[in-house]
Amino acid sequence: MRITGKDWLFITLIGVVLLLIVAVSGKERTSKVPYDSAHLPFYEIMKKTGSKKEAEKGCEACHNEKAILFPKRHPRKNRCLFCHKMKQEGQ
Repeated sequence: MRITGKDWLFITLIGVVLLLIVAVSGKERTSKVPYDSAHLPFYEIMKKTGSKKEAEKGCEACHNEKAILFPKRHPRKNRCLFCHKMKQEGQ
């Protein structure tokens, strides 16, 4: 079986796609929600309802312009649990 120019083009395309996947994947850099007394109510809400949106409703009480500031270039603040994951029990 002979490898033609189309075959090499396909092999190159697959290689580029794999390189892009490896380049964008890596260690998760977003911090997890701490498992402490301040955040425990949100863990309980998540356990009880299973809804991230319900648990996120209380985030702005502390994380706002007056209390705990967001870092520069922080994305929209109303979807905290889209990026910040809850820790699993025992972590």
